[in-house]
Amino acid sequence: MIELTLAQARALHLAAQGLLQPPAKTATPAALCACISRMCLLQIDTIHVVARSPYLVLFSRLGPYPPHWLDEALAQGQVFETWAHEASFAPIDDLLLHRSYNRDCRAHWGLTSARQSHLHQRPHLDALLDHIRQQGAVKSSDFERKDAHGSAWWGWKDEKRWLEALFASGELMVARREKFQRVYDLAERVAPQLAAAPMTGTAPAPDAAQQFLEKSIAALGITQARWVHDYFRMKPRLKDADLAPLVASGTVLQVTVQGWDAPAYVHASQTPLLKKVVAGTLAATHTTLLSPFDPVVWDRERAAALFGFDYRLECYTPEPKRVFGYFVLPILCRGQLIGRLDAKAHRSQGVFEVKSLFMQAGMTWSETQVQDVARAIWECAQWHGTPEVRITGAQNTQVAGALRRSFKTIKTESLGI
Repeated sequence: MIELTLAQARALHLAAQGLLQPPAKTATPAALCACISRMCLLQIDTIHVVARSPYLVLFSRLGPYPPHWLDEALAQGQVFETWAHEASFAPIDDLLLHRSYNRDCRAHWGLTSARQSHLHQRPHLDALLDHIRQQGAVKSSDFERKDAHGSAWWGWKDEKRWLEALFASGELMVARREKFQRVYDLAERVAPQLAAAPMTGTAPAPDAAQQFLEKSIAALGITQARWVHDYFRMKPRLKDADLAPLVASGTVLQVTVQGWDAPAYVHASQTPLLKKVVAGTLAATHTTLLSPFDPVVWDRERAAALFGFDYRLECYTPEPKRVFGYFVLPILCRGQLIGRLDAKAHRSQGVFEVKSLFMQAGMTWSETQVQDVARAIWECAQWHGTPEVRITGAQNTQVAGALRRSFKTIKTESLGI
């Protein structure tokens, strides 16, 4: 039985997620698609006080890249959109698995509401399908709203609700996005491979569930049994006994982590990484800002167990009840989550504002950590097209001052002065 320290477990997790070390090469479109394949999922969220979450998740791993590469990957059929860990991009190779699992197993409010639309409004859905078949791809905004404005599912206009119902059933897919708005088209036109494998020809749902289970363990690098289900939002929560057959077959390796009261699991495909971790040849050297929707912090319990980091998304919390801010970015520094900051990109002014900054409780940042964090913030700001960084609020004024001095040094270096 292999025993890992907590630091080794973190290194294995971050290596599997592509966050252990800075990118060795300049980003390319191929690297972007490989990054999504490594994670298996890229969660979608529309909040854009800084870059929208999927673009930021990729920046944390790839470094500076043109955001339109993700849009092009979707339009070119290299990735597709699906319900999984909420709305997500996924590698096109997993299309049939997602269609099968969503059809037979997934319990989600979006799919449940869609099924109600299919049950009670099928003539409208068929008419909309016929319109798309004859006229081509459509956006929700192509249809005029006939009543008061709304935003949530229950406030959508009929055509938007019907488009989403057809998307959920797999009859429509997202062909591309225009200004981040979904453009829907017939599934067989978006993914011609479906003509040879319609919904009735997809993998049996139990097989899809088994494959997602393995993909979750591989993507996480290391995990406890009770964390596996959350990656693809599967049910039920797993127990150690559920993974015993995979351990017996050698598909999954069982290890221990110092301080954990439950065994941990590593997929056999990650054995090379596991060997490097045990040998001490994997060093955490990457410092970056993470999206609130990054897989590293998806599961609050997992983030607490791995990093001692209690993270709760507050953008949907009423402002008076927020502790840290609206869109709080965890700060990853050389294998640790050492703090968090609430940011806003003022694009028209060219300003990246740090509205609040908090160090992890009980932690004092070293000079090296301050410099690393300053460079991470500065690089993120440059990528946003907001070259001026302003710290308008911070828990520790001395750290804020040190960061401001570091920004000046970095700017001077970048100008070659």
